[in-house]
Amino acid sequence: MELPTIRGGQPVRSNYLVFGSPEILDDEINEVVETLRSCWIGTGPRVSNFEGLFKNYIGSEYAKALNSCTAGLFLSLKVAGIKEGDEVITSPLTFASTANVIYHCGAIPVFVDVNKDTMNINAGLIEKSITKRTKAIIPVHFAGRPCEMDKILEIAKKHNLIVIEDAAHAIESKYKGKKIGNIGDLTCFSFYATKNVVTGEGGMVTTNKKEWAEKIETLALHGLSKGAWQRYSDKGFRHYEVVHPGYKFNMMDLQAALGIHQLKRVESNLIKREKIWRRYDEALSELPLTTPSPVGKSIKHGRHLYTILLNLDKLKVNRNEFQEALHYENIGTGIHFIALHLHKFYKENLNYKRGAFPNAEFISDRTISLPLSSKLTDQDINDVIHAVKKLCKFYSK
Repeated sequence: MELPTIRGGQPVRSNYLVFGSPEILDDEINEVVETLRSCWIGTGPRVSNFEGLFKNYIGSEYAKALNSCTAGLFLSLKVAGIKEGDEVITSPLTFASTANVIYHCGAIPVFVDVNKDTMNINAGLIEKSITKRTKAIIPVHFAGRPCEMDKILEIAKKHNLIVIEDAAHAIESKYKGKKIGNIGDLTCFSFYATKNVVTGEGGMVTTNKKEWAEKIETLALHGLSKGAWQRYSDKGFRHYEVVHPGYKFNMMDLQAALGIHQLKRVESNLIKREKIWRRYDEALSELPLTTPSPVGKSIKHGRHLYTILLNLDKLKVNRNEFQEALHYENIGTGIHFIALHLHKFYKENLNYKRGAFPNAEFISDRTISLPLSSKLTDQDINDVIHAVKKLCKFYSK
């Protein structure tokens, strides 16, 4: 049966609202121009400055800037000693990079289902998946909501496991008064174009272990004993040695020029997103969908993604069709995420089948992320709300 369609009518907006479009202001633009004029555009003084600012914001002993959060996760696994045949536990409800980097180390990702309310890994199920080959846990702080770190750290200590936090969504987040990035052994952040702090591409690893921080810095630039800034600065050329077979994961000053000023606004931007969050909660509460569950007083949510779950029993369309209808209304959205075990590679290589992780699958089939950015105007927010209400009414059974 052909589903009813709104097409042919007038869209809610005349221009397209791009999902995750970053807010870039004059401070960043001017800093980038100054960086270009300085002719030091690779890894240099601005990267060092950004690392210092970020370290102070998180409260960690060390912060190392890289060209992506993916690189951070990979290098964290490497310095933690993860090798071929090891197993690393993580969530299936995450971006591909979280599990891909485990494969790149020769290890095997082991998925544990999520809580339906929080969309985070269910800490109560982790221990059942631990074997003699398990060496680490990668909890993913989904949408900016911290995982149950007390339970995870307790399990890790009991079984002598490394905890590497995927905090791509959680720059501002706190768990029981402690900043994410200063809880586990290593924590990886993302500054991708859609994130709360933007450098275009970019990432950061925080840790309190000097040995790991120094090794990450070395591995990120070919395994050299000295970086380019140290070799070619006005202090004169410095000879270097290759001390590890490293990689090319360094951040450029051009990227850090953005991050320096983005980080200065991180808390004020969070306040803006919290206001948008409350507007969505109030406006969408009576519709055939579920809004994000509230957080307790001991949690500070990073408010990176506002994800709704459609009540498919009360709608004539599935999630993909609803999202396509929002697209026609000129509202851009995201899907976070299709659970990894449902993707071709992981189905074939780990022999997972639908039904393995029912909560992650439930979310995968119903989730849509609505625009959530400090850049949004009141009219943008009104348009999103109007479009969702319009479609829910039109497609209700």
